[in-house]
Formats: sequence, C-alpha cells, structure tokens
Amino acid sequence: MAQIVLAKARDAGLKVALSEIGPTRLPMIHATNRADGDTRPGLLLLAHIDTVHPHGTLETNPCRIEDDKLYGPGSFDMKGGTFLALTALGEYSKPGSTPMPVDFLLVPDEEVGSHASREHIEAFAKRAVYTLVPEPARPNGGRCVTGRKGTGMLKLVVTGRPSHAGMAHEKGRSAIREMAHQILALEAMTDYSRGITVSVGTISGGTVTNTVPSHCEVMVDFRIPDEATGQEILARMQALKPVDPDVTLDIDVELNRPAMVKSAAAEKLLETLKPFAKQAGFELEEAPVSGGGSDANFTAAIGCPSIDGLGAEGDGAHTLREHIFVSTLPRRLQFWRNTLANLR
Repeated sequence: MAQIVLAKARDAGLKVALSEIGPTRLPMIHATNRADGDTRPGLLLLAHIDTVHPHGTLETNPCRIEDDKLYGPGSFDMKGGTFLALTALGEYSKPGSTPMPVDFLLVPDEEVGSHASREHIEAFAKRAVYTLVPEPARPNGGRCVTGRKGTGMLKLVVTGRPSHAGMAHEKGRSAIREMAHQILALEAMTDYSRGITVSVGTISGGTVTNTVPSHCEVMVDFRIPDEATGQEILARMQALKPVDPDVTLDIDVELNRPAMVKSAAAEKLLETLKPFAKQAGFELEEAPVSGGGSDANFTAAIGCPSIDGLGAEGDGAHTLREHIFVSTLPRRLQFWRNTLANLR
C-alpha cells in the first residue's frame, strides 16, 4: 500500500519520503509541495494507510461497484478519503501553488493505536497552522468531526491457585471466579450521562475443565470525553483490588489517545471551510462528538486547530459491507481542491 501511495504522489510531482518507524519498521510516508528550504508553518493533511481487515479479505469480499456503492475492505475507512486528498494535492504539487505549504503525512498504524507514529504526528502538528484529516465523513449526511472521545486500554491479569476440581477443590483459588467480580466492577464504570464507556472486549483463562483455573486475563477498551475524566478512570482502574485475598491482580492500563475537544480556533477553522464545501455542492456540518478515536486526537490535544471526518461519504466502517458512494466523490474532491487553493 505504501508503494502504491508513493507512486501516485511521485507521478503527481510531489516530493515524497518513506520512513521505516517502530520496532517492526512500518512504512510512513511524507508527501509535500514545499519548495526546498521552505520551513514556514503550513497545512498538515493526516491519514492512515492501514485497515482493520486481515490479509485475504479481498478474496471473499472483492472490490466491486453495485448501484452507487463501491464495496471493498478499507474503502470507507479510509482509502476513499486518502485518495481524494492526495489527488487534490497532486493538482497543486508545484511549490507556491497553495497559499501555505502542505505536508501530507500517511501513517501505518492508526487502527492499532498509532504507537509508532504518534511522535511523528505530534512533531508535524507542532509546525502546522491547521490539521485536516480525511477520515470518513459521518454516515447519514456526510458530516465532519470536531470532537472525539479519548481512548484507553486495560490489560488485567488474575493469578489464582490451581487445584484438582474434584479431589481438592477447596485448595484452589479460581482466577476466573475473581475475574467475574472484576468484570462487573469494570463495566459498572460506564456512565453514559458523562460520556464514559468501559467495555471488556476479550477474555481468556483456565486450562482444562477438571482443574481450578489459576490464570485469567481480559482486554478492556474505555472511552472518555476529556483529560480530567481520563485521569479519573485511570486512577479507578489502577486502584482495583481482589475480592479474594488469595489471588493477585496485574493491572496494565494506559490512556493511548487524548480526547479531541473542539477549541475556538477549530470552530473558526470550520467556518472557514464551510464556503469551500458549499462551492463544491454540499453543506459542511459537524457531527456529535464521536466515540471513535483518530490521529486528530493527537493534533488537537497539542493545540493545532483540527477538523476530522473530511473524507469520502459511505458507511459500514470495519465491516464486510464497508462502502463509499461513488456519486459523491466529485463534490468531495472539489472540496479538497477549493480548500487547498484558498485556505490561508
């Protein structure tokens, strides 16, 4: 995928660089229309080239067009929006053809938390005037995103004591039984009125049915509306105690994406973008705060005015019915042209 993007960017006349980041040397791409030596603050476009779908998905769910829908893994999240933004930037590849220089950063690990790319994203955002992210437009209206919840992850491991389930049941200390208590405590942290969700996503434990299980672990996803709430939930999770005093808890928890809270500067940026959308044939409206995180969480958190959800219109992200609406692509492309040509 990185090679496809590189070829398209080079063919359009953009300057491109490929970096290998993180312990597994994932490919990160920087494409720009900057002149050599131009270090002015500019516009940052930010996208990811990874998708949640595993290798082989195309064999059972091939790319195809049915009526007005183009189906395919990653089409909506976020190959469609990435293609639109890159195509538009390719039309302004000559240095000086846009009011401010444009840097397009394409990262390889957003869907798994952007652990390797975060430092690079933040470094680019610190040098940018604005950040625009062509993540999918929200379904049912194609609205953009100005606010996202922060995201966190907890790995909880319970260690008990194994024993024969029949002959010496009383000598065992069940890790699964203890985990049942902990799961209920974790899920009880969900508070819809405050925008907090805690979801135990996976669980594993035990060995065979006739042995009291000595090991159980869960992975937990949590979402928070702001930094203060995130610190509160972190503290509550770190303070978990075993119900059974003879078992131990190993708690590994982190807040891996700060919340994207709309600032006054982002509100002003949105108002600037609205005429560009109107000229392209649609109204740019904002969606409610999204429960999903993106790399815009990082750029907004360090103070760079950021607008997200400016990509293709469609539906079905992260599913086999993922698709984009073909008929909306021209107006969305025109929006990017208008924006790059006029944003200053």
